[in-house]
Amino acid sequence: MPEALWTADEIAKAVGGKVVGDFAVTGVSIDTRTVEAGDLFVPLVGVRDGHDFVPQAVANGATGVLAAKAVDAPAVMVEDTFKALERLGVAARERAPQCKRGAVTGSVGKTSVTRAVEAGLRLAGKAHASVKSYNNHIGVPLTLARMPRDTERAVFEIGMNHADEITPLSGFVQPHAVAITTVGPVHLENFPDGEQGVARAKAEIFAGLRPGGIAVLNADNRWFEFLKAEAEKAGATVWSFGEAPGATARLTGFSVEGEGATVSIDLRGEALSFPIRQTGVHWGPNSLCVLLMLEALDVPRETALAALAAFAPIEGRGAEKTVRIDGGAFTLVDESYNANPVSMQAALKTLGARKVAGRRVVALTDMLELGEDSDRFHAELAGPIDHANVDVVFVAGVHMKSLWEALPPTRRGGYAEVTEKLTAQLAGAIRPGDVVMVKGSNGSKAGVLARALAALDLGEQG
Repeated sequence: MPEALWTADEIAKAVGGKVVGDFAVTGVSIDTRTVEAGDLFVPLVGVRDGHDFVPQAVANGATGVLAAKAVDAPAVMVEDTFKALERLGVAARERAPQCKRGAVTGSVGKTSVTRAVEAGLRLAGKAHASVKSYNNHIGVPLTLARMPRDTERAVFEIGMNHADEITPLSGFVQPHAVAITTVGPVHLENFPDGEQGVARAKAEIFAGLRPGGIAVLNADNRWFEFLKAEAEKAGATVWSFGEAPGATARLTGFSVEGEGATVSIDLRGEALSFPIRQTGVHWGPNSLCVLLMLEALDVPRETALAALAAFAPIEGRGAEKTVRIDGGAFTLVDESYNANPVSMQAALKTLGARKVAGRRVVALTDMLELGEDSDRFHAELAGPIDHANVDVVFVAGVHMKSLWEALPPTRRGGYAEVTEKLTAQLAGAIRPGDVVMVKGSNGSKAGVLARALAALDLGEQG
């Protein structure tokens, strides 16, 4: 039987609650759909009252409940389950003083970098990390509450849509090292001062940094000097990465070889080359960010390099699939999880750099939360598409109509206002030898296109 994560008495002491029926738990969950045997179920009150789902959580294996209402199950009773979850997260942090904690934010790449850092931490010892993209006001304390007491190192993803959201999350984690992957035009509709407001919001991650902490920053980003100043104001030591002269880890080469690449760097004057299982050009700087974060969290370099060499692309973030169709096969590059102008340009640059037997085809859906300049950002993708020598473009969404109109007729594959209505014409146009990249914001359902193309595989149909 797994060791208890929390006993009822420990939970009650941490949150200031009252035990009703003794129990112990091996995990923490807020969603009945993902409850596992032995979990503590925390019913949150939102559009629906989570207390209504307690019977289902118990039926799915929850052994205890953190409740604000009477429930027919062993429980710790509190006044506010959300506040109690926050307190449980803080208690988990405080009972593991030996744990070195890292936090990652950024407009692009924070989930991939977090996952890669996690891979290194797990190779190095007892590690803990965010599940999926649990990076908001609920996800961060939940991730902390799930952290075992003997954890040696942990990494947390921290996200935001508005100002003043990262500050409390950084305060919960109290990281020893933080990384800002980059700052770009994302969530602009929520910032009257545009990208400058985004940069200021990302700098909030320094708020909870432990004394003497390390800030890992992108030296190639236009906001580097601002972020560096903010980090130093918070007492951080700044390590930088990128191609810029003087970067702590400076990228000197990136060459794609088959299903991976070789990264060449200058690390504090030492020349290094190492393999990674990624082909995206953005993984040049990303790998440097990961390397510095792992160093900051006391992971040996050999372990960090081994983790990078083994870390595979994540589904929806560059994962590739060979899809067999009549007459041969095509390559599906699934970038459907999210998109903004920065990540779109990086993905298109990567597509343009790879050798193809057939055509370069892209299927793009709307980039969301770009504010009043959204149509302009979409139309401007015509330039990177041209530079990448893309042969055929399929687009879906009201904003992608601006890109459609900016494209020459020779590149136009198909347009639909609704993503689902593009699937048939896209699927019908693919030929053997093509490399097809699907990218768009999660909210504009780019994943629908990726799944439709994957479903064409004759091997899986049979």
